[in-house]
Amino acid sequence: MQGTEVALESNAFFLAIEYIAILCCGMVGGLSAIRKGYDLFAILITAWLTALGGGIVRDVMLGAIPPVGIADKGFVLTALASGVLVALIHPEVDRLKWSMLTIDAIAVGLFAVNGTEKAMLYGTSGMTAVFMGMFTALAGGLIRDMLINEVPVVIRDKHWYAVPSAAGCVLTVFVCKGVEAGLVSYTMEIVCDVCIVVLVVAMRLLSVKFNIMLPGAMVRHHTYLPSETRHAAKGPGARPLPRGRGDGDRPDGAGDADGTRR
Repeated sequence: MQGTEVALESNAFFLAIEYIAILCCGMVGGLSAIRKGYDLFAILITAWLTALGGGIVRDVMLGAIPPVGIADKGFVLTALASGVLVALIHPEVDRLKWSMLTIDAIAVGLFAVNGTEKAMLYGTSGMTAVFMGMFTALAGGLIRDMLINEVPVVIRDKHWYAVPSAAGCVLTVFVCKGVEAGLVSYTMEIVCDVCIVVLVVAMRLLSVKFNIMLPGAMVRHHTYLPSETRHAAKGPGARPLPRGRGDGDRPDGAGDADGTRR
């Protein structure tokens, strides 16, 4: 790849969008703590972890120490400011369902692309970069939900959430490979990154708007194996009783402990 900087972060406009994404992600996390009735310190911690937790996980796994989530003063102050802000205006924020959903989707897209590109800059394989990108996009929300004792939204939300981020990470790997091979220019890389973010946002919002969900386990009403109606024999080397005989039909003709027969 050209240079040692993530493409989107090298542009002031997209860097500003990333700050907005951090702010809104932090507000979403802080709002979760407010709904639980936690105090201001818990709100700040939850907002910070939601906004920057994914980047911290990624950087630790990449060996980029100290992680950007504690080293970048601008990012940290923005995340903490989001906690203070949502503590003041949480009734209004709670009503902005689609606005916050859209910003959250933008954040997921941006973090997925940035995380994947950073992993590629550190020389990881494409598969590793995909996982790093998904960690960046999803780990913050995962940590938040575990912290406040909730089922993680990545599992709880049946609409597309992890799927768009995974698609964005995979596409970003192809773009990075194209840059490494000299097939994609620096300007084209930024254009492709923006298109990937737009795709991630569109997939997320359309899945919520039209209630699109991934299928679950296949519904089946018949099995092709006999049901195990017998209790497992106890003890090493024990042989199961013959099929059709119960405890009351032992070969010696003995009944149950109370003298009755089944």
